[in-house]
Amino acid sequence: MTPIDDDAPPLDPAESLALIERERHNLGRDLAPDPRMMFWPWGLAWLVGFALFFLRFGPDGRVFVDLPEWIPLSVLALLMITAGIVTGVAGSRVSRRISGPSSRQGIMYGVSWSVAFTAFSILFAQFGNVLPEDKAGLLWAGGMVALTGALHMAGGAIWDDRALFTLGAWTSAINIIGILAGPGWHSLIVAVAGGGGMIAAGLIGWLRLR
Repeated sequence: MTPIDDDAPPLDPAESLALIERERHNLGRDLAPDPRMMFWPWGLAWLVGFALFFLRFGPDGRVFVDLPEWIPLSVLALLMITAGIVTGVAGSRVSRRISGPSSRQGIMYGVSWSVAFTAFSILFAQFGNVLPEDKAGLLWAGGMVALTGALHMAGGAIWDDRALFTLGAWTSAINIIGILAGPGWHSLIVAVAGGGGMIAAGLIGWLRLR
C-alpha cells in the first residue's frame, strides 16, 4: 500500500526549524519592497543633484562649471520628485498585500516624512533671506539631510532594521562632516558619500533578499 502524506514520518526538530526559517524568509522576501527601488532613485538624485551644486557653487564661491544658477536646484528638485514617485509606487504594491499594525505603521511613517519636510521648509524660508547666499544654501541642504538621517534611524528602530538604522547614522555623520567643512564641500560630501551610501544600501539589501 502506497503511504499518503498523513502516513509520512514527521520531520525531526532540526529539519522542522530549518523549514520554518526558510518559509519565514521567503514570506519576508515576498512582502518586502525591492530595496533597489527604495534607495537607488534617491541615491541617484543626491549624487547628480548635489554634484551639480558643487560644480556651480563650489568652496569659497568657486565656479567649476559655469551653469545657470537655476539648473542645480531645478535638477535636484525634479530628481527628488521622480524618486518619490518611484518609491511610492514600489511601496504601494507591497502595502496592498499587508493589513493590520504593519500597514498602519508604514502609512504613519510616510506621513511623518511629508509633515517634517513641510515644516522644515516653512521654517528655513523664514530665515533664508537674512543669511548670506552660501550660508542659506548650507542651512537648507544641511537641515534636509539631517532630517533624512534622523527619519531613517527612526524607521530602523520601528522595524528593527539594522541596515536602515545604519544608513541613517551614516547619513547623519557625513552631513555633520559636510556642515563643518562648509558650503561647497558639503554638496560634494553629500553627493558622493550620501548618494553613494544609498546606492550601496539598495544593492546590499537586494543581495540579502536573494
